[in-house]
Amino acid sequence: MPSRRLLSLLGGLALAVHASAAGAADLRQMAGQMIVVGFQGDAADDPWPRELAAMIGRGELGGVMYLKFNVASLAAVREMNRQFLDAAPAPGLPPLIALDQEGGQAERLTSAVGFKETPSEAWVGAHLGPDGAERLYAGMARSLADLGFNLNLAPVVDLNVNPANPAIGRYGRAFSDDPDVVAGLARALVAGHHRSGMLTALKHFPGHGSSSTDTHDGFVDISETWHETELAPFAALIAGGTADMVMVGHLAHRDFEEGGVRLPASLSGRAIDGMLRDRLGFDGVVISDDLEMGAIRALFGRREVVVRAVNAGTDLLLFSNTAEPSLALPGEILDILVTEAERDPAFRARIEQSYARIVALKSRLMP
Repeated sequence: MPSRRLLSLLGGLALAVHASAAGAADLRQMAGQMIVVGFQGDAADDPWPRELAAMIGRGELGGVMYLKFNVASLAAVREMNRQFLDAAPAPGLPPLIALDQEGGQAERLTSAVGFKETPSEAWVGAHLGPDGAERLYAGMARSLADLGFNLNLAPVVDLNVNPANPAIGRYGRAFSDDPDVVAGLARALVAGHHRSGMLTALKHFPGHGSSSTDTHDGFVDISETWHETELAPFAALIAGGTADMVMVGHLAHRDFEEGGVRLPASLSGRAIDGMLRDRLGFDGVVISDDLEMGAIRALFGRREVVVRAVNAGTDLLLFSNTAEPSLALPGEILDILVTEAERDPAFRARIEQSYARIVALKSRLMP
């Protein structure tokens, strides 16, 4: 894989070129790069993968995300991914093909289809140091890249503050309660993936480990449980240039209130533009957690979710497309983005900024 210095130069060049061209680029194609969706089907000739590949080819979709029900066999996965990648609308602009392959219970590819499973982050934290962890994760990443994946939505860098946490601690998804250990092992996971040219996402900003409830199920307020220490792994990895992208969680806090509404971090400018970008200095791609989780869907309509997320500083809008599965969903999200951009020049500027960041990141995905 090219050196990090070369990748940085290539990314900077792509950012400059595409930023200057953003005004001339088609608005729908810029906005389309911001959308990542889940899908139905588990074979390349199924209707959903065929249509999503067509959307990718038209520049109306930036990527896809696998769930476990999309995996019938490794051969079928490889064929679907080849179809998605072959549909890229332009050289250097491949679709993101993502999955959650953390290890342990959080895996989409399992031994049931012949994929070598990886221990949980909790096991890794208890048994391996950074060198051993990097070797372990490098093996995982080679296998993922061989299937055509280019983005693993990992590592979890939440601190295991509450071992009974129903989203993190209970499932062994955190390396440790020590921020230094978490940062070191997360750095090893990212380095292992970079060996195979894969991207990663640090999650779940600003820290899910202390919560007592799960954002999959409903509103989660961390105002009374969250502590500044939970930012430490994010800060260390961002400062060290390790973060490809950061996934922001649906974690509400009193400090994220706007207009009298206590917002989840994923919809709050105080969390993303303020805490993550201004305070921690992250200037890369921000991806939302699944915007169909109970914490979001129960309180906000789709248009409000999309507009709030983009105005808060989100670059990639992730929808699992499982609440009411529909092939029309990507187009509906795209229409919201374009309509709002045509109404509000500041919103269009947000789309142009996100497009430039996404293109710079994708330029690192070497064939």
